[in-house]
Amino acid sequence: MVQQSSYPIGLSGQVWGESEKAKWLKAQTIKRSYLQEVVAKIAPFAEHFQVDQYGALSYNPSEYPLFVVKSKQWSEDKPTVLVTGGVHGYETSGVQGAIRFLETKAKEYEDRFNILVAPCVSPWGYETINRWNPNAVDPNRSFYQDSPAEESAALMAYVEDLGIDITAHIDLHETTDTDNSEFRPALAARDAVEHSNWNIPDGFYLVGNTELPADDFQTAIIESVVKVTHIAPADDAGKLIGAPLSQFGVINYATKALGLCIGFSDSVYATTTEVYPDSPKVDDENCILAQVAAITGGLDYILPLSKPLT
Repeated sequence: MVQQSSYPIGLSGQVWGESEKAKWLKAQTIKRSYLQEVVAKIAPFAEHFQVDQYGALSYNPSEYPLFVVKSKQWSEDKPTVLVTGGVHGYETSGVQGAIRFLETKAKEYEDRFNILVAPCVSPWGYETINRWNPNAVDPNRSFYQDSPAEESAALMAYVEDLGIDITAHIDLHETTDTDNSEFRPALAARDAVEHSNWNIPDGFYLVGNTELPADDFQTAIIESVVKVTHIAPADDAGKLIGAPLSQFGVINYATKALGLCIGFSDSVYATTTEVYPDSPKVDDENCILAQVAAITGGLDYILPLSKPLT
């Protein structure tokens, strides 16, 4: 018999059907405002950057418009950097870190790069503090053709329409204690599979692409972030979240095969940040600053690839 963690929805050994998903959705509640905490902060960027609405979620289009912020001085001669936040809406510093980068640092790089930032890919998840979307689908496992997650599909379609190559893609995430207390048990119940809980790393780490690890790029980001916050040590088995280290503070996943956000862009330089906001060593501001440091560390590393416009 299939074994799984106890969860209040569904029966052990049975994959969720529509009734279980509906019951799960009914249990979700709005806990914060996407329009107030995210959209209101994006609007002023239109003074200096180009703010594009690339869609709206069908769950409630007026409440969940989707935005990207991009350089006005767009040029085919400059490499393009994509920053994504809020693919998992509950991971707050990913969203606010993307916004803080636009507020404080992005202008310093726009003469060398095309800057493209999607601050909150999953706004319903942001409001309900959820990993999944309302259909109990994980957007960060859905970045592939005919995606079941409209959050993922909308971003991929927008980037494809730009007709450009993405040189670097930095996707801002968190690993939280609720990964073990809520989201992994829910996943086990939904799919009727066994999910053993892993040790939550205390500190910042990165997830690179197994097929194109860009080791020096990852090192540069770690060296930038360590000036702001602590890097997660490996566990007793020499791993982070069950994966072996490729270097201090870095593991690699098969990002494209898993449907992860950094996999769809086919970037030479790609990484997923993981901040640990539940650590007693950090606060909300420190987590946001760590995300900004990750972006700037990556951009500083690839600066030699770019050239200032004359």
